[in-house]
Amino acid sequence: MLKEFKKFIMTGNVIDLAVAVILAGAVSLVVKGFTTDIMMPIVGHFAGGMDFADLKIILDEAVIGTDGEVVEPENAVMYGNWINAIINLIIVGFVLFIMVKAYNKTKKPKEEAPAAPKGPTQEELLAEIRDELKRQNK
Repeated sequence: MLKEFKKFIMTGNVIDLAVAVILAGAVSLVVKGFTTDIMMPIVGHFAGGMDFADLKIILDEAVIGTDGEVVEPENAVMYGNWINAIINLIIVGFVLFIMVKAYNKTKKPKEEAPAAPKGPTQEELLAEIRDELKRQNK
């Protein structure tokens, strides 16, 4: 079982998948930082200075005690975070599209092998054999 596991782990597909997952995590952090720190402030500026992360629909207000401490936190639908996630997804999709497009340009197109000369069909060969046998029997 240990040998099978070693063989499984050492195949190229598993190693490629591991590298892809690690790289995806790093790219995700970069894209999230780009979205949060660069894109959203620009979008917020043109949207009147609002921060999408603060957009929410409050279902239940927070309950604050007499001492000013929050007894029960508010219950809210945080749709602004969802908007940020959608923008993040669009940016990740665009970046991946650009990367795949650039990668495909680096690949050389496969040259088609020259077509083999077309020979006689099976029926034609059988007809030739038949005709040759007829000539030999005469």
